[in-house]
Amino acid sequence: MSRRRPESNWPPPPAEPERCGLCGRETPVLTEHHLVPKSQGRRQGVKIHELPTVPLCPACHKFLHRTFTNAELAGEYNSVDALLAHEDVQRFVAWVRKQPATKGVRVR
Repeated sequence: MSRRRPESNWPPPPAEPERCGLCGRETPVLTEHHLVPKSQGRRQGVKIHELPTVPLCPACHKFLHRTFTNAELAGEYNSVDALLAHEDVQRFVAWVRKQPATKGVRVR
């Protein structure tokens, strides 16, 4: 009786593309956004690795830090739902979803 070789697991299956936590686009690069900024978390006595994070595309990440101060991000906008409830964020997300993920988006 002949032996069967086990099923090969090579090459590994392609990883599921990651999506931005704010706009939902699949982008080649995601950055880690601390929902409570590191500077504010240290003031509260929380260790940096314990702060909540969300993966964001560079455009959304830049927009948040240009729109809100660290104190605002730590106090009022420390969750994705709170961020999406803000009118300016809603307008930006609606616009950026229409942009191709490979296009460099300039945030003012």
